[in-house]
Parts: sequence; C-alpha cells; structure tokens
Amino acid sequence: MNKTGLTGLLLAIALAAGCSKGTEDVAEQAADFSTVLASADGNAEVWLSHGRTYSEQRYSPLKQVTPDNIDQLGLAWAFDLGVSRGIEATPIVADGRIFVTATWNIVYALDAKTGEQLWRFDPQIDRSKSADLCCDAVNRGVALWDGKIITGTIDGRLIALDAATGRKLWDVVTVDQEKPYTITGAPRVVKGKVLIGNGGAEFGVRGYLSAYDVNTGDMLWRFHTVPGNPEKGFESDAMKMAAKTWKGSWWQYGGGGTVWDSMAYDPELDLLYIGVGNGSPWNQSIRSPGGGDNLFLSSIVALRPDTGEYVWHYQTTPGETWDYTATQHMILADLEIKGKKRKVIMQAPKNGFFYVLDRATGQFISANNYVPVNWATHIDPNTGRPVEIAAARYSSGEPYLQLPGPLGGHNWHPMSFSPQTGLVYIPALETPFVYGNDPAFKQSDVAWNVGTDSSFSSLPTDLAQFKAVRAAVKGQLLAWDPVAQKQAWSVDHASPWNGGVLSTAGGLVFQGNANAKFVAYNAGTGERLWDHFAQTGIVAAPISYSIEGEQYIAVASGWGGAFTLIYGGLFPAESSPGVGRLLVFKLGGDAELPVVAERHLRKPTPPALTADSSVLLAGKSLYDANCLVCHGDHAISSGLLPDLRWTPLLGIEDAWNSVLLGGARAAQGMPSFRSQLSKRDSEAVRQYVISQAHKPLEDALK
Repeated sequence: MNKTGLTGLLLAIALAAGCSKGTEDVAEQAADFSTVLASADGNAEVWLSHGRTYSEQRYSPLKQVTPDNIDQLGLAWAFDLGVSRGIEATPIVADGRIFVTATWNIVYALDAKTGEQLWRFDPQIDRSKSADLCCDAVNRGVALWDGKIITGTIDGRLIALDAATGRKLWDVVTVDQEKPYTITGAPRVVKGKVLIGNGGAEFGVRGYLSAYDVNTGDMLWRFHTVPGNPEKGFESDAMKMAAKTWKGSWWQYGGGGTVWDSMAYDPELDLLYIGVGNGSPWNQSIRSPGGGDNLFLSSIVALRPDTGEYVWHYQTTPGETWDYTATQHMILADLEIKGKKRKVIMQAPKNGFFYVLDRATGQFISANNYVPVNWATHIDPNTGRPVEIAAARYSSGEPYLQLPGPLGGHNWHPMSFSPQTGLVYIPALETPFVYGNDPAFKQSDVAWNVGTDSSFSSLPTDLAQFKAVRAAVKGQLLAWDPVAQKQAWSVDHASPWNGGVLSTAGGLVFQGNANAKFVAYNAGTGERLWDHFAQTGIVAAPISYSIEGEQYIAVASGWGGAFTLIYGGLFPAESSPGVGRLLVFKLGGDAELPVVAERHLRKPTPPALTADSSVLLAGKSLYDANCLVCHGDHAISSGLLPDLRWTPLLGIEDAWNSVLLGGARAAQGMPSFRSQLSKRDSEAVRQYVISQAHKPLEDALK
C-alpha cells in the first residue's frame, strides 16, 4: 500500500465515521497506521486485520448480499494455490489487493476483483520442521501494516514483505531453531509492533509472545507465559507470581503455554489480549507433581502492548491436564448484561465452556457449557473456577472417557459475533477421548511429550464399537446467545472439523464444511439458504469486502489439519486432495471450477506378515507415538499424505529405513526419525503397517 493509497483509505475512514477533520489532519494521520486499524470498523470495503478489526468479531457491515438474493450468489473467480493440505488462512484485503498464504507459508498477492496474480513469495522453509508440528503444515495468514505484509513461518521466522512487490524487507528468527518450536498463527500488528507467538508444547518447549519493530525487525520485548528455572531468576514479577502455582521441576519439561493463535486488542483501554495454550506435558502429575494452577497455562492474559507488561489474567482450566488450550478465538464486544452496558471479551476454548469476562479487569461475568462436558459440572459463579469431576484427573485413577477430548469443543477455527443478532456463531465439536496415565513416560527433547497412554487414543478395531464411537463424533454450527448463555440454534454437520465463520449485516452466516460445501445460513434462524461445492473440504474462515460497489465473499479451501490427518481416513468427507484454492463469490458470478479427475488409490498385494504379536504390539505403540498424527489412526490415511499401507517401500526394508531413518524425503516434508527410532523400532512399525494392510478397517465400514 503506497502513501497515496493509505491517505485515501484514511480519508474514507474519516468520512465513514462522520469525522469533521480537514485533509491536512488526515494526511498527518497517514504517518500512523494505528489510526487505520483502530478505525477499521468504519470501513466495510476492506479486511485489514485477521478478524477484520482489532475486536476480532469477524462481522462484515456489508449488506448487498441478503437472504432475498443469496440464490444469485455465484463464483466470481478462483485462484489455484497449487496445494491442498491444510489451508487455514484468513485473507487480508486492502487497496484492491487480496493477500493469502498457502501450505509451506507461500504468500500470494492477487487482484481482489479479478484474481490475477500480482506476486508470489516463497520463504523457502525447512520442510523437515514438519516433524515438530502437532497439527499439519498449516498457516493462518498474514498481517498488514503501512505498505508491509508480515508473515510467520513454520521454521520460526518472521518476515516482512513490500506489499506492492513482494520484495523481502527483513527476515528474523523468533525461536531457538534447535528446539521444536514452530509458527502456525497469523501475526498481529499493534502500535507498530509485530506480535507473534509459537507452537510446540506437545514436544516440550516453554511458551512466550514476542514483539518486533515493524520497520526493522528488532525485538522490542518478550512475555513468557510459564516460569523457567527459579535458580536462574525470573524475567518479570508476573513470572515470579506464576512460579508459586507450580510444583516440582517443571522447567525440565518445558512447561508449555505456547501462544500459537488468537489475540485481540482494545485501543481505548490499550490492552492486548493473548490466549495461552496447554501444559507440556499434558499430564500435570508429571509436569507439576502435587498440582497447582500452573499459571499462565490455559489462560487469557491482558498485556500493555508498548512494553509487554502484565495487567490481568483469567484461567479457564486451572492445573490443565487435558490439552485444554485457551488459544481459541477471542472476541471483544459491548453487551448489555442485567441492564448495564459491559465491555466484554468472549471465548469458547477447548474445555467446552463459553466465557464472558470484563475486558478491562478480567472479572468473571458468566460461563456455561456450549457442548456436552463431563470433566466438570459447572463454573462456580463466585470464584469463576470449574467444579471438577474427580475421575477426570486420570493420572491418579483409571482411564477416563471424556468430553471434550484434546480436539476440544471448539478448536482454532474462528467464530464470529454479529452485533445485529447478538449471537456468536461457533464451529463446535463433539469428539470424545480416553485419557490415561502413561507409566512409561520418559522425558525427551524431540519426541511427542504428552504423558498420556497413546494406546487409549486409537479407535477400536471391533466394528460394532467403532461404529458407536463414530456416531458419537459430531460437528455443529452453533449460534450462541452470550448474554443468556444458551443456544439459539444449531446445524448438524456430517463430520467434525468444519470451517471458520463469517457473519454479515445482510443477515447471513457463511461457513465451509468437511463435505466440501461452502454454505450460507440465515443468521437469525439457521436456515440453510445456499451452498457451493468446493471440491475439497474447507477449514478456513471466510471474509467479505467490496470493490466498486460490489460485495465479494472470499474463502480459502483446502482440507487438512489435526483431525483430518489423524482420523480423516476413518471419517471420510467428500473432499478431493490437490485442489486448494482461494474462492471468491459475488452476485451474478458465473465462473466454474475445473473438473477434477477422479483419483483411484491402487491397493497392491501387501507383503507377507512375518512378525509375531509382541512385535506388532510394539509396532503399534511406536506408530501411534510417532506416525499417527500425520499418516492416520490404524495407518488409514486421509489422502492428503501417502497411505503407508500401499507404498512400494513397505515391502523393502532398506527402502523403508532410508525414508523413516535416513531422511530421504525430508525435502518433501517427511523428516528423519533417526533420533527417536532404532532399526529394530523401524522394522516393528513396518510390520504393524503391513498388518493393517492385510485387514483394512475402512473396507468393513462401507
């Protein structure tokens, strides 16, 4: 965005807001892009920040498209991103351009009216870092600031690009790249400071949020979310306070608390809100023997953006032990509660309860479960703390079948708030999980580091039991009244893991789903009004913008993510791998997607099974701990990655080892597991995969 475009944008904002200042004042404001983002709600034509505005409401004031004319909505253009795997990006729109990211952090700039590619930037990331990703090689988009596009990469870098040309301006490493840190979230920029967190809690890291100068890439401050070794001193009074809530030698395990996704900002209060993730390992009895709240795990934390100074926190899951992150989408709004206007922050984190807090103070206002929950009975209205069910603390008793599981009642997929209806629209999940203590846990710097017995997480092979489990796994679009704390309406989906949500002033709610449909609903009633077949599942969130008086709806398509890789083969959706695109719609659009050739997976005769039951049991345990998160439960692939049961390598031990141990395909994103597995381990895994090829479970489910 050049200065002329920026000044014009500021002028448009000022006019839209009824500002009486002269053009000299507006031009002076052009030097401070804070005004642009802080006033973004007054300009419906663009989408300048991840959630459109700092409030992250994901609500568009555009209303050209309505329930009365939605049947005329058609595809205006589509841009092929060249990949399909895990497209999670929210596009950014400014000055007639749309910016979007694809797998492996490739950034595209397109003409927002025609879809013509303006530039492409490939950060050339180290794809072997996919070994440190819990949940697919994904990226949720870029940030915009005064002519710059800022993006994070899975190998832990933060990069600034010239928005007009795609030329790299600076490139900084934000993590210790010798440790299993990654970045999947979209940066935010507040007051000229680029804010970025990271992931890696499942692998044993310590979380933090960093702020970088948008012009130079220099780090300005860092806020750690869990305390380190007390003998080395504390970085802040907040860490000294937090350390009192931990037991044992937690720092040896990393601690977790990564800030891997959501943030919001209130310019009036000058407060930055961050969501903090799970513990490392999950199992608190290992991480912090003796208990404790373990601050700031699973918390919303308010900071001063200029300095990173701690202001307040609210912990959704004290002493978390279930991967119940509070990194899920947070929304700022002004609600009338008991006759009084309240400035609130709202969140539906993984633990299944919907929270409304005072965003100035962190004071608890209300909470209620938005999905079935059996780890706590309710949230105590006086303390704001959950009233737990004792059996859910699995480390001291039997394994426990729990709702929600680690995928949560709501995962990363953004929700939306409509000031028009007063409802929050949540992509909700019901995914049960059996938690059980892992007596064989041992600390590792590189292995999956959760402290729960992975054998409990695998779906049963008994057909009747499996069908019962599959029937219990659900996905919904849930309209939630945050004042009454109850459901207004819901729509059931055929599968979990459906897309993020957009609401509009036209009275519509848009969401993509696992069955490759992009759908519009009546925002007040949930009635399904329109859909478009996208050829692949949609997990990303839509946006809306306007050019020359025409409203556009855009969404990035591309099936993937944690649920898809692990269970996608057992919960098949109407999705075709290899067709990730940016889809853009308008009234009267008549473009068509190219026909995708039907793919038929060849199933060769598997090699002879030579291992005994003890080897197969060991192989399953090793597979579940190292391979399941990418290649699927029971070695049944989602189709996004190779199905190991049918690879030619399966019958050749040396070829198998060249990939699994030798890293022969590291450049394609398949890392070496030499540091985790021996040759004997590798052979046990191979024999287990052979056993699954001899009895394909999905055939019995047809």
